[in-house]
Amino acid sequence: MRGIYVVMKSKVKAKAAKLNLLRDKSGSILPMTAVAMVVLAGMVGGGVDISRAYMVQNKLQNACDAGTLAGRRAVGSEGFDAKAKQRADDFFETNFDEANEGVSNTSFVTTTPDNGNTVVGAASTNLDTVIMRIFNVDDIALSADCQASMSVGNSDVVMVLDVTGSMRDPLDASQTRIVALRNAMKSFYDTVSASADGGNARIRYGFVPYSSSVNVGRLITDVDPSYIADEHNYQSKVARTVTTTVDTVQGYEAPYTTNGSGPTSRADDPWYYHTGSYRNRRTCRNNEPSDTGWTNSGSASTSTGEPYIDESTGNRITETTTSQEQSRTEYACYRAGRRNHWVIKRTGNRTVSNIEYSIEEPIYTTTTTTTFDRWDHRAVDYDTSTFKTFASVTTPTGPNGTNETSTWEGCIEERQTVKQPTFSWSSLLGLNHSDAFDLDIDSAPTNDEATQWKPLWTQISYRRTNGSNINSIVDTPESENGEASDLRDFAACPFEAQGLETMSEEDFDDYADSLEPAGATFHNIGMIWGARLISPEGIFATTVNEAPANGGNVARHIIFMSDGAMAPDERVYSSYGIEAHDKRVTDNGFDERAARHTQRFITACTIAKAKGIRVWVIAFDTGLTPDLENCASDDSAFPANSADQLNAAFQEIAKDVGELRITQ
Repeated sequence: MRGIYVVMKSKVKAKAAKLNLLRDKSGSILPMTAVAMVVLAGMVGGGVDISRAYMVQNKLQNACDAGTLAGRRAVGSEGFDAKAKQRADDFFETNFDEANEGVSNTSFVTTTPDNGNTVVGAASTNLDTVIMRIFNVDDIALSADCQASMSVGNSDVVMVLDVTGSMRDPLDASQTRIVALRNAMKSFYDTVSASADGGNARIRYGFVPYSSSVNVGRLITDVDPSYIADEHNYQSKVARTVTTTVDTVQGYEAPYTTNGSGPTSRADDPWYYHTGSYRNRRTCRNNEPSDTGWTNSGSASTSTGEPYIDESTGNRITETTTSQEQSRTEYACYRAGRRNHWVIKRTGNRTVSNIEYSIEEPIYTTTTTTTFDRWDHRAVDYDTSTFKTFASVTTPTGPNGTNETSTWEGCIEERQTVKQPTFSWSSLLGLNHSDAFDLDIDSAPTNDEATQWKPLWTQISYRRTNGSNINSIVDTPESENGEASDLRDFAACPFEAQGLETMSEEDFDDYADSLEPAGATFHNIGMIWGARLISPEGIFATTVNEAPANGGNVARHIIFMSDGAMAPDERVYSSYGIEAHDKRVTDNGFDERAARHTQRFITACTIAKAKGIRVWVIAFDTGLTPDLENCASDDSAFPANSADQLNAAFQEIAKDVGELRITQ
């Protein structure tokens, strides 16, 4: 009881009446009786009105408390503004009705000394008396003071944030969805930080940006690198090659020579008369001189040609030609007329050539050459032991089978799951499919590869099509890109997730500004890892269970925000592989994709809530579907169709993360 203040407006004359009675000597009992009645009325009436005053005082105090609590809860980014003041007034008036209480001149005034973190209230009223009026006491003044503040206990908050491609879409003329999300996150931090100001509470934040995968590789390897498998089977491609054998000339043997005659050219001078006439041919022939032999004319000349290859033998041949000019004189009988014969002569000239052949036989080396022919697109086993360390790795998947290098970004393929349409979980029996390790929130991997995570390796991963048979091994020439698609355009790796840690405002804002949209919507992978990051029994339990310095309990929250429905695509390379080929979730790679991923999402939500984690869900610029509502804890789901509503949803959650309480 904070006290009751009663103000009497006139004096009671009972004391004077009593004195008169004492002076009366007549012995009359009537005056004595009259005095007794007055005294008795004062005692009874005072008790009645004071009792009423106490009851009204309690209601006034409760209404004051309710008003300041409501006003503090309504404080937003604008502080304790007119809207928050009106909220306080409304709650006060709802809890304190003048007409019903028999009071008047009621007043309720709220102020704040610290821009809304604390709301101070002062209430007052006048209670009309019933009995005490006969003593000229018409009313009793009552007042109450109250104060409400938002303080924060130890809290862990993991934000699971949809950063799929649709978050690039314009929300309004001034901003995109991702910009609105960044701003709402920053306001959330400011609200919680203001509530914690001056206290010793520990507030930690974790983040899981998700699309078709999550970037948790460094978080896992920081705990234990063996949790990531050292090898994995990827939908990839293998170069098909053609091998040819060629004999290549590497040099020549020492040369040897042979000789041969070259072409001979001849030119003769005209015939002319040599001696006088003879009567018959015989006499002419008897006087005809003998022909002279060929004789050299001047010196011989020599020339060497360029080497050439004899195509039939492969020999390299060099020809050296020697030429000599020669001449001779020839005689003959020439008949001129019937009886005249004349001896005639002429001079002949020719060039005689001799060719020397220098022959070099080739020396051969046999060379085997392998050249790219086409790609075989199929599942391939790859060693991931180096790739998972974030070191650069070379693979023969470049153009025409050449080497290319790649480095892990940190996104993962989930561990083994089962192709089931439904799942159930209970705290007593656990998961009804114990070999669905993707939904095992807590167990650490073992030496069994089925329990280990694998690196998401987009640089070597490909989807393939061949008519209607998407599961075939496709042989594809490099130029026929339409037959097999590089998955760099069908995979997304969001910004790196963060485990629980305290953060400065600058660090928090920097993280929010680092979020970039890309990829398809797989709610389940985000929720699974949100639960893993905050589970007190999982692989991050050492961090989660770290005791705060103040020794208090820790409240745990997951804020799940999405701007769309579940939208898995069989062509997308996700944390569940390429469903069209790997069939880790569906029986044929196509049917019931969304429904089966949604079952995993709801199951992860159920497990998280069973651990005492409050799950908040915000459906941003999309409908609040039954699946999203089922995921949320009680009274913890919000539709948000604008930037203001998104910010309001985050603010409501911030107020519940904080502890709203009466401080006076």
